[in-house]
Amino acid sequence: MPELPEVEWVVRSLNRTLPGKTVRDVTVLRPRPLRPTAPDLLRTTLTGATTQPVERRGKFMIFRFTQPGTKKGQGPLVCAHLGMTGRMDVVPNDAPIPKHLVVSLDLGRERFDFVDPRGFGRFSLDATPLDRLGPEPLSDAFTPPVLAEAMKGSKQAIKVSLLDQSRLAGVGNIYASESLFLAGIHPKRPAGGLREPELVRLHAAIQTILNEAIASGSHETADPSNPLFYYGEDGASGSNSGAQRFRVYDHAGEPCPRCGKPIERLVQAARSTFFCAGCQPLRPAAAKRR
Repeated sequence: MPELPEVEWVVRSLNRTLPGKTVRDVTVLRPRPLRPTAPDLLRTTLTGATTQPVERRGKFMIFRFTQPGTKKGQGPLVCAHLGMTGRMDVVPNDAPIPKHLVVSLDLGRERFDFVDPRGFGRFSLDATPLDRLGPEPLSDAFTPPVLAEAMKGSKQAIKVSLLDQSRLAGVGNIYASESLFLAGIHPKRPAGGLREPELVRLHAAIQTILNEAIASGSHETADPSNPLFYYGEDGASGSNSGAQRFRVYDHAGEPCPRCGKPIERLVQAARSTFFCAGCQPLRPAAAKRR
């Protein structure tokens, strides 16, 4: 599933061409991702509106529109999510209709397409999912104390807590493993039991990992004009998926890039976690007391 960096790549790609276009018509072929919005309501709300720059909030994308006679920022918005295999792109209006098309916006000479092969994405006028999101990890407001407050009282393993979007928005399975490795924190440590120095390291690691991924996907290692590059066709691992730059994720049995010990894999909340037992000791505090 695309995480914060992958969504950011798609947002930047769309913002090269989408803003400032007038929506002439809306075509809905698969209504499920619009729920609870009815297709006719989406059509009447967006037709005639002008597209504004796309924004990102966690793993969600926010499409804002200005309707005739209204001020900028006062129009409707669409709360969108790529799901597991969704892609969004602006193409020539005479381009072939892609398989698994969910919704299409007629922009005149161009067309916005949302394609979702597995059907887990979202393109709805209902923005309530945004209300349940935790802090934005790349915002200026995200600090070590904010991270501490988000994890306060949690008895869950820190890896599981990082996946809770109500605690921290945008971090998913891949970048949680990568951040914990960089911070030297075992994924089974209770989130509410992390000490201040560990939280400071984890805060810095999360921002470092996410910024590295965004830079990697936005420049040399990926083609931002192709929103499929982050996972390959229909969700299969592609050559530009980024696995080659991960430190531990999907490298079970390979030597740790720090200490050389084999990277291990465990399952948490039905997701694979990758870590180094040498660099991420389970109970460092207990070990010091012995």
